[in-house]
Formats: sequence, C-alpha cells, structure tokens
Amino acid sequence: MATPSSRTIWDIAWPIMLSLVAQNIVNVTDTAFLGRVGEVELGASAIGGLLYTTLFMVGFGFTTGVQILIARRNGEKNYLAIGRIFDNSFYFLGITTIAITFLVFFFGPDLLKPFMSSEAVFEASSTYLVYRILGLFFASAGLLFRSFYTGITFTKYLSISSAIMAGVNVVLDYVLIFGHWGFPVMGIKGAAIASAISEVCALLFFILITWRNTRLKQYVLFKLVKPDLQIIKSTLGISGFVMLQFVISLGSWFVFFMFIEKMGERSLAVSNIIRSLYLLLMIPGWALCSVTSTLVSNALGEGKPHQVMPIIMKILKFSVALMIVTVSLAAFFPRQAIAIYTNDLSLIEATVPSYYIILGALFLFAVMSVLFNGVLGTANTKYALGIELITLFFYLLFTWLIAVKLQMKIEYVWTAEYVYGSLIGLLSFWYLLRGNWQKKVI
Repeated sequence: MATPSSRTIWDIAWPIMLSLVAQNIVNVTDTAFLGRVGEVELGASAIGGLLYTTLFMVGFGFTTGVQILIARRNGEKNYLAIGRIFDNSFYFLGITTIAITFLVFFFGPDLLKPFMSSEAVFEASSTYLVYRILGLFFASAGLLFRSFYTGITFTKYLSISSAIMAGVNVVLDYVLIFGHWGFPVMGIKGAAIASAISEVCALLFFILITWRNTRLKQYVLFKLVKPDLQIIKSTLGISGFVMLQFVISLGSWFVFFMFIEKMGERSLAVSNIIRSLYLLLMIPGWALCSVTSTLVSNALGEGKPHQVMPIIMKILKFSVALMIVTVSLAAFFPRQAIAIYTNDLSLIEATVPSYYIILGALFLFAVMSVLFNGVLGTANTKYALGIELITLFFYLLFTWLIAVKLQMKIEYVWTAEYVYGSLIGLLSFWYLLRGNWQKKVI
C-alpha cells in the first residue's frame, strides 16, 4: 500500500464526518431545546449526559479496539476472521450494556447524589440519566457496526444511519419536550426518551442494510455461532485498555463539570453550551481520528510499517487545514452560534469569552488527535492508556486549581483544554518516533 492520497483520505473521512455531524445534532437539539426550558434543565442535561456518555465509553472504547483488529485483518485479507470478531464482540457488548443499564436505571441517582450541591440540578440530572440509559444497548450495537464499516474502509452507510438518528431525535425532542401533537409536556425526561428511541432507529437501519448488501457476504456476519471465549479474550486484549482509557477520560470530564457545578448554575449553563459547541467543532478532527487508526492498522496488516509515519503526517496536515477553515468561519459568528442554545442575552454574553478559548484549543486538538490515534492504530493500547492517565492527572489538577482553589472566571477554567492537548500530543509523538510499535503483533 502506497501512502494514501488526499482523495483517499477524504473518501474515507467525509461519510464519517457527516455521521458525526448528524450524531451531534442529537446533542445540539437536546441542549438547544432544553435551553428554552430553563438554566437548571440546561445544566442538568450536561451532568446526566456526561455520566451517560462516560458509561457509553465502555462500548465506544471496546469497539475502537474492534475497529483496530478488523482493520488489521482487512489488511491481511482475512475476511472470515472479521465475521468471527464481529459476532463475538456483539455477545460481549450485549451482556455488558444490559448489565450497566439495569444498574443505572435502579441505582443511577445514588451515583449522582454525593457530587451535587444543587437539589434542583440533582433531580433533573437523575431524571435525564435513568431514561437516557435505556438507549445504551442500542447505541453500543450501533457503534459495533460503525467499527466494522470503518475498519474495512467502507464508510458510506455511516452518514445515513446517523441522519436517521438525528432526524428522529429532532422530531421527538420537539414533540416530547414541549408536549406537541397531543403528547404531555415531558421537559428533560422527553429529551432523554427521544435520544434513546433515535438510537434504536439507527441500529435497525444498520441491521437491515448490512443483511441485504451482497458485497458484505465475504465477512460472514450474523452467524451467531457459539461464543468463542478465545476470540473475546484476544479482542479484550486490545480493547480492554481502550475501554478503560475512554471511560477514565470521560469520567475526568464528568469531574471537570463537577468542579464547575460548584461555581454556580450560570457557570454550569455556560459550560454545557461550550461543551456542545466544542464537540460540534471537533467533528473534522474526530473523523480523521478514525481514518488514522484504520489506515495505520491496515498498513501494519499488510506488513508495511514504513508507511505508518508518512500516513500520520499526511493526515495531520489534512486535519490542520480542515481545522483552520472550521475555526476561521466559527470565529466570525460567536453570538449566533451560542444563540442556537439559548435566547437569554445575558447567558449569550457570558458564554462568548469561553467560546474563543475553545476555538484556540481546536488547533491543538487537530494535531494531538491524529498523533494519539496513530498510537492506537499500532495496537499498543496499553501505552495509549498510560499517555491518557498522565495527561488527565495534570488536566484535572489544573482545573481544580483554577475553578476551586483560585475561583477564577469560567473562561479560564476552559484553558485546561490547552494543558490536555499539549501533553497528549507530545507524549504520542515521542512514542511514535521511538519506533518500538513496529514489532507489535495482534
């Protein structure tokens, strides 16, 4: 395999990018509609949503490891092994996510209570969490399909499934939050139910289109043979560290928001808006993360480790160029972007300084995300976890110092993203330069 052209990178990346846009519409819609309900609901959806997302990272981390394995087998042209990996991964995800759903539905509020200082935010967060968790199994199964399609570099269905999810969520948010078309007014509970149902619809699309596509027969999916514990064990050998890494990473962002919650409901509302905008503007970088780990793993599967660094550097340049365009456009419309989420003029003005802080952080993200996913693509997920742990220690220490100890303004708290991006990027680059990853066998 020669170093992929910019056209090849783009052909793989753009469907992923569109799928991430559609997925983020779910987050944007929830935040925008709840911003019209009240600041308590706006802040509470951030807390409940972050705890849900932290648990969701179990599936996301596992399927990221599955994607790396599928890409490696795809490079080796071992298509039958891909089907076995897929089916056994489904068994593991099903059992794990159903168990998590049960525990959170019945005991979730008990997890939140010790961290909350506002009773109103606690009640709303708990309501959001116990209904949102009902979509976890379906969301995780959808991630498994995403990892399969990304791993074989056949990504065109990702944008369609996410568009279905986004469309269903927008309609149901409108109906359930505000009580239109004869439905009762559900508020934050309606937002959670709408998101869960939208994930069911996206999964049904994946199952139907995968079943009908003759091109995919060579992978022998859906055989649902007896679980192979050896395959599950070997998959966890790669995925386990990624799962732990993502859960800890999102758990740290949950702690980040707990620090902010102690600053007051206004700071929490500002940060929920900023979180949503940050994730939305990250989309080009997130898409290229998947491309990086997939192409690196495919190259290693083909026995061409010398192509890895050229692939990473080409994608890195591509990522920075896309982010320059994204940030340049976003910088001209701060209040219009924030107004998507709220019509409170004082809240909009309070959010503007933090908005410009994250625009600067996006350039660091464009570089560090590609380098870090290059590390993941080499399948040395244990080292990737080590990088994440070191970075998060300093990230949370800095956040605590600014938010709790010094009690500075909310925009200064968000400069913690510069600490995170700088450290994880430097440690990833150092690892890739060492070259020990070339001998990693999976």
